[in-house]
Amino acid sequence: MALVLLTGGAGYIGSHTAIVLQQAGFDVLALDNLCNSSKQSLERVATITGKAVPLIEADIRDEAALRAVFAEYAIDAVVHFAGLKAVGESTQQPLRYYDFNVAGTVTLCRVMADAGVKNLVFSSSATVYGAAAEVPIAETSARSATNPYGQSKLMIELILQDLAASDPTWRIALLRYFNPVGAHPSGLIGEDPNGIPNNLMPFISQVAVGKRPQLSVFGADYPTHDGTGVRDYIHVLDLANGHLKALQYLQRHSGVEAFNLGTGQGYSVLDMVQAFERENAVAVPYVLTERRPGDVAVCYANPAKAQQLLDWKAELGLADMVRDSWNWQRQNPQGYNSPS
Repeated sequence: MALVLLTGGAGYIGSHTAIVLQQAGFDVLALDNLCNSSKQSLERVATITGKAVPLIEADIRDEAALRAVFAEYAIDAVVHFAGLKAVGESTQQPLRYYDFNVAGTVTLCRVMADAGVKNLVFSSSATVYGAAAEVPIAETSARSATNPYGQSKLMIELILQDLAASDPTWRIALLRYFNPVGAHPSGLIGEDPNGIPNNLMPFISQVAVGKRPQLSVFGADYPTHDGTGVRDYIHVLDLANGHLKALQYLQRHSGVEAFNLGTGQGYSVLDMVQAFERENAVAVPYVLTERRPGDVAVCYANPAKAQQLLDWKAELGLADMVRDSWNWQRQNPQGYNSPS
């Protein structure tokens, strides 16, 4: 039975992936500095699966701490989630993003190489496509990020491609996420952002639960069916399953390969608001406001490559996404800090 290290394993996507991997028979070990996550997520993973996830509190930039982990545990593969992820914040704090995301990944890879662990699934992002010239976006589309967060993901992809070219024994999957939403249907784990959410779905949920007065919809004059931006929203459990499929793929293939993880279906901001209201019978007041700099009108995936090579495709629809998001928020109005 393989042991998989999840960097950033206590975070939103990491905790859901821990469930999917455990249920598929993998042993899971989490490493997280808890700067934007909670120990409780992994305690709740154990409640769901009946199996504990050991947590090492450490930072991926701490080389000594990483070396100690690889010395103590017989790790077979790494799924690398750890990173800072707010686009707006990245434009204000670019050095922090490059230090944590890029330098941290270089440190992780150096320690992995020295430990002889060369199976890596990297948490990349559709932001590496920048303002794509055409949609749906395929993996062959040109890459050019429009903000430091996206640049950091693109830099890491280039570093990992150079690493695989220098040493063909590496096995690396680059997973380009589109827009993860939803939560585990139990309502025990979900997205719990610090402060004001950067992503649409937790903002909608916090308005619905009364934590925030209204949703600001940035831009109502895009060339889309209702004027609001269109994105490819994917249920976090479908996304987590993509990591399982990528690990299984790496057992059979060396080198580096990139995969889009999206549904191939675009929904506008107002589509999401209306689906949330309809499915959950709650009101989500909103105001239309100015566009945000750097936002594109339409972005959705061509997920055919993942279906062909990973035998993966999104199974959960819009109703599942909004229902599970609300179920998590309703049960945990203050996220993991909610009174039990």
